[in-house]
Amino acid sequence: MPTKIMSINAGSSSLKFQLFEMPTEKTVAKGLFERLGSQDNAVFSYSFGTAKEKKELNRFSHKEAVDFLLNFLIEKKILSSLEELKGVGHRVAHGGEAFPHSCVIGIQEEAVIDELCQLAPLHNPVNLVGIRSFKEALPGVKQVAVFDTAFHQTMPSKNYIYPIPYDYYTQDGIRKYGFHGTSHQYVGDEAAKALGEQVESLKIISCHLGNGASICAIKNGKSFDTSMGFTPLAGLMMGTRCGDIDPSILTYLQKNKKMTPEDVEAMMNQQSGFLGVSQLSNDSRDILKAASEDNPQARLALDIFTNRVKTTIGAYAAEMGGIDVVIFTAGIGENSAEIRQLCCSDLAFLGIELDENRNQEGQSFIQKDGKSVYVMVIPTNEELKIAQDTFELV
Repeated sequence: MPTKIMSINAGSSSLKFQLFEMPTEKTVAKGLFERLGSQDNAVFSYSFGTAKEKKELNRFSHKEAVDFLLNFLIEKKILSSLEELKGVGHRVAHGGEAFPHSCVIGIQEEAVIDELCQLAPLHNPVNLVGIRSFKEALPGVKQVAVFDTAFHQTMPSKNYIYPIPYDYYTQDGIRKYGFHGTSHQYVGDEAAKALGEQVESLKIISCHLGNGASICAIKNGKSFDTSMGFTPLAGLMMGTRCGDIDPSILTYLQKNKKMTPEDVEAMMNQQSGFLGVSQLSNDSRDILKAASEDNPQARLALDIFTNRVKTTIGAYAAEMGGIDVVIFTAGIGENSAEIRQLCCSDLAFLGIELDENRNQEGQSFIQKDGKSVYVMVIPTNEELKIAQDTFELV
């Protein structure tokens, strides 16, 4: 008998949901609440069957959005009753070393997720809001946490230990954790399916490029290295995040510009990346348009971003001793042919070269014929991966 599973991705002012029928993995309904907890009215967009609508609601908290959603599913007869729901899976950004796998959320698990808020202050607290709202609304339904960090728990210690005093790792848990693990695992598995291969037999580099961006080296079906680190700030330049910089810049700014730790943190997370370099926008579409109009700072921002991607691909190919597949996914990776081309330029020596027409059309395989490395565009589906893990656990 089909089982209904809900996937939830709670953001600071948003709540994305997708209702699946398992094990067929059919999407029954999906939607998004935006502007939650703000002074503005919330916006609710949804689709199910042929129905599709976007409408403005009252000012809503996350809890009110959850109550509205459950009533909406009954009212529209998408669910005959709430008893049809057998599990709710939640994206949780940081699981630390405590959670190498997805888990059913009990009192103890919730407490540990709460403790980990200090490692992901922008993400874990809002993930918890979603968890607690659904626990209150559906006390008899199992809640499952699916962690962005879990997939990366297979990294060897040489790739996750920082070269600072070792006590900071043993006593404070300071190490590379990595993020976007759910996405990297999903697209890696999808690439193997498309090639008719076992994922364990492939050396894959997954490029999750969006407003937040990270790259993962997948070897033997497991995360071997990844660009994000202790927090989601490390690695690539992003929409508003700086990625890797010389750490002495921070102490220099604190000493010479009298910036507080909070000032420095805000600068790195919210004022840098595409926005900081271009002084124009954090949106890659705006940057591409301005670069095409000869805006020098937009071009510079684009060059820095694509160069960071390119050098990371090269580093991971060296780490794994070769490469079979490069994947582009997420908002930028799936939709920008120009950025894909720039990221792959000058990599022909690794066997990476794009077919211009296939790339422009966004085909699944965009490499030139006869090249040794497959280059793929795979839409990510973190919600489906969350539903798969949730179904397995409940």
